Amino acid sequence: QVQLVESGGGLVQPGGSLRLSCAASGMSISINRMAWYRQAPGKERELVASITGGGRTNYADSVKGRCSIFRDNVKNTVYLQMVSLKPEDTAVYYCNANYGMMYWGKGTLVTVSS
Repeated sequence: QVQLVESGGGLVQPGGSLRLSCAASGMSISINRMAWYRQAPGKERELVASITGGGRTNYADSVKGRCSIFRDNVKNTVYLQMVSLKPEDTAVYYCNANYGMMYWGKGTLVTVSS
């Protein structure tokens, strides 16, 4: 059974940084596409960043240069490092795995506010 558990969200001031973690079980993150999505209040869920099994990364234009997705294969954990956070980054962030079907975590809330 695949499970994805996010952590690391919280309240941060504009310009601050956060690192989100997604601990996976029941699958290997090293050979599957993993991604982070986010959903702001009243908006549709959108892709933030993804990483393929081969290590290729992709970022939404809105976060390019401010976010980095990477993984620790030993810990079977995917991370999203975010810097220079803006109020518009406020959203629930979801971990996603493409493993035959799409799996989702429950999300972690990021609030960027002064």
